[in-house]
Amino acid sequence: MSEFERPDRLQREPTVEDVRELVGASTPHFALHVRNRIRNLIAGLPEDHPARVEGEREIARLERIAFEGEHRGQPSAPGERPLPSIELPAR
Repeated sequence: MSEFERPDRLQREPTVEDVRELVGASTPHFALHVRNRIRNLIAGLPEDHPARVEGEREIARLERIAFEGEHRGQPSAPGERPLPSIELPAR
């Protein structure tokens, strides 16, 4: 992913849709990269601007999944072996 794949975003006021487009289906692997792109996008916006509010919310979520991973699915059904955890060990 390029930091500058959509330079038009920097030539106009960012929107909530711009933030959502950047986040897309983000994964733990790219979470910090996407977080940086959102930070750049919302830099300079007032604290109550809708794009900044959405951006800050997504930044917090991206940081969480970057360090904790994603938690998906249901616990094992009775009689099934549980899948091994992919969570990082405590430091």
